[in-house]
Amino acid sequence: MVETHIKRRGLMLVLSSPSGAGKTTISRRLLETDDNLSLSISATTRPPRPGEAEGKDYYFVGQERFDEMVAGGELLEHALVFGNNYGTPRGPVERALETGRDVLFDIDWQGTQQLREAARDDLVSVFILPPSTAELERRLHTRAQDSDEVVRGRMSKAADEMSHWAEYDYIVINDNLGNSIDQVEAILTAERLRRERRVGLRAFVEALRARE
Repeated sequence: MVETHIKRRGLMLVLSSPSGAGKTTISRRLLETDDNLSLSISATTRPPRPGEAEGKDYYFVGQERFDEMVAGGELLEHALVFGNNYGTPRGPVERALETGRDVLFDIDWQGTQQLREAARDDLVSVFILPPSTAELERRLHTRAQDSDEVVRGRMSKAADEMSHWAEYDYIVINDNLGNSIDQVEAILTAERLRRERRVGLRAFVEALRARE
């Protein structure tokens, strides 16, 4: 019997969507059911909120340190959001990928563009679309988290976000949450089996042939 010693380099799974399309819910379900998937932890210049822990929710850094990380190429992507800087540290992600663990990113199209430039071969990008604009607006109102004015702002922003759909590897239309989760899981399974990610596959096949 040929022993199988085929390791795999991890991948970076990006989920993007306009607010209300279901990205966060899908991400949460994937993390709950897949032991080999972990959420990327961002660095930020904003202060911790009550209950947030260093290294679990964010890496909290000062502005000077954040600027050093940008200048030194220590971040895979970064952005200014509501006056605070956010970015993805390169080190923890690289270490995860090298050990065969997959990393989930909950980021927008701008962050995805930066990731594609920094780590093209490791990136798998999925854009989540709502079944209709009416349904998207209904979901935003149903959440009861935002005022009508905020919902209008989110709907206006959604149109711009959805215009970047063609920049993604896969498109999932979230008209049924269970089906959408199944589809993203299928994408993840298929991408894990890609020949390029399976370290030692050539040696495995050669060993098989040697025993013919």
